[in-house]
Amino acid sequence: MRVGTVREIKDHEYRVGLTPESARELVSHGHEVWVESGAGLGIGATDRDYEEAGAEIKAGATEVFVGCKLIVKVKEPQPAERKMLREGQVLFTYLHLAPDPDQAADLVKSGVTAIAYETVTGAGNSLPLLKPMSQVAGRMSVQAGATALEKEHGGRGVLLGGVPGVLPAKVAVIGGGVVGFNAAQVAVGMGADVTILDRDPEVLERLGIHFESRAKTRFSNRANIAACVAEADLVIGAVLVPGAAAPKLVTRDMLPTMKLGAVLVDVAIDQGGCFETSHPTTHSHPTFVVDGVVHYCVANMPGAVARTSTYALNNVTLPHVLAIAEKGWKGALQANPHLAAGLNVHAGKVTYEAVARELGYETTPLAEALR
Repeated sequence: MRVGTVREIKDHEYRVGLTPESARELVSHGHEVWVESGAGLGIGATDRDYEEAGAEIKAGATEVFVGCKLIVKVKEPQPAERKMLREGQVLFTYLHLAPDPDQAADLVKSGVTAIAYETVTGAGNSLPLLKPMSQVAGRMSVQAGATALEKEHGGRGVLLGGVPGVLPAKVAVIGGGVVGFNAAQVAVGMGADVTILDRDPEVLERLGIHFESRAKTRFSNRANIAACVAEADLVIGAVLVPGAAAPKLVTRDMLPTMKLGAVLVDVAIDQGGCFETSHPTTHSHPTFVVDGVVHYCVANMPGAVARTSTYALNNVTLPHVLAIAEKGWKGALQANPHLAAGLNVHAGKVTYEAVARELGYETTPLAEALR
């Protein structure tokens, strides 16, 4: 199969769908790899690196989209890219369709077969293709929050870890999954006063055992969230409902109770955000202020550490790319129900129930799509 990857065009997105090492692996299995010129520069990979791996370099994205059966990306296709998709083509990337009706409509109209990284499952209902980016985003959320807390950036002028004789900042992490755990690890390591909220007693028990007295845990309900938000210098939103829009856990009426210059970091923004006042921002303009509270809502946080993120992502996506290239999308999905869970759109129909429900489409059963 001919597999292609292009330069990402979302604002300050430097990751790339295939590393030179991944390209070499595909070529060694007998497949063609086409790479848009300059696609890997954000991770320090030159066109020559790809050529030495056996890939062909193409001058522009159009040639790759037109000539390749399988397109491997990182971020959701932007409007200009969606115009180049076609029926019979396979798109493998992050999609996050639930809060993006325009993208969903374009994918449906194109007839493309779109498989989303974020809904591919693993053992124990895990999300293995989302996990590495969640780890990166969780750790970055504390860095971003610490920067936003600086007076120059509109924050309270608070150092997360404090200094001798001055109390550390209070950090509330809403959600104890992969993002929340990694955020808490970094915040604890920086010396902050950390509270983690989650609604799953088993998650709270696991977090309590891991962090012991270094972080507090609290059951997540409206009253407890409101109390923690009011006390916090930094709130990190780390909730996830696979494939669906994130619930709005921090409401507009909570903001006036917060400290002036406190910071909200919404890691759930790819799925619509878990703060009612959130809207997506970019690395160019990462923050905005509502009611004196600084909001950081960058929708592609891991893009800022592109090399680390790309290699972590390729570690988990490459086996699936190989499977699709060798068996075709249908054969690969029939052979692997976990990969099949990633199918969101096929031949003009929405096949992922949470997306269909959120955007008002009729759900086409997966079994029907595979037939």
